Amino acid sequence: MKRFLPTPANALRGGITYGLGDTVAALLLGQFSWLRLLGIVFVGATLYAWEVPVAFRWIARVVHGKPYRAVRSVLLAMVYFNPLWIARHLLIINALSGLWSAIGWGLLLTAWKSFVGNLPIPLAANYVIQNRIPLKHRFLVSSCFSALMVVYYALSAKWFG
Repeated sequence: MKRFLPTPANALRGGITYGLGDTVAALLLGQFSWLRLLGIVFVGATLYAWEVPVAFRWIARVVHGKPYRAVRSVLLAMVYFNPLWIARHLLIINALSGLWSAIGWGLLLTAWKSFVGNLPIPLAANYVIQNRIPLKHRFLVSSCFSALMVVYYALSAKWFG
């Protein structure tokens, strides 16, 4: 059962980094609420703190020692952090903010535009994360990068939505 729970260190890292990133975004958009902050901290400390390290371990396992490892690991990371992942994050933000009317199929289009609109940045960041950062530190580095991206995703809902 333990493998289905995030490590305490990852829970702390995920809660803090995602919470801080989303708080910055919420403040920039004038949408700060304590429920949203606590909800994102919870999601970062549970769901994201569990699933991101699992995905990174899987990527490391399937690309280890193969030709074009660096390129394959970046592409697999991008497949993981895809528009559906972004749409789910936007759905969580909207639900925690009480913006129920913003939840719909339009989130997929917003997520797609957001994904394509910043593609060079996560490609470069994921290259570094997947190929230069030791596996045990990837979640921390990725969640710090994600904290910046969370600001972008929240703003992209306004820009592309």
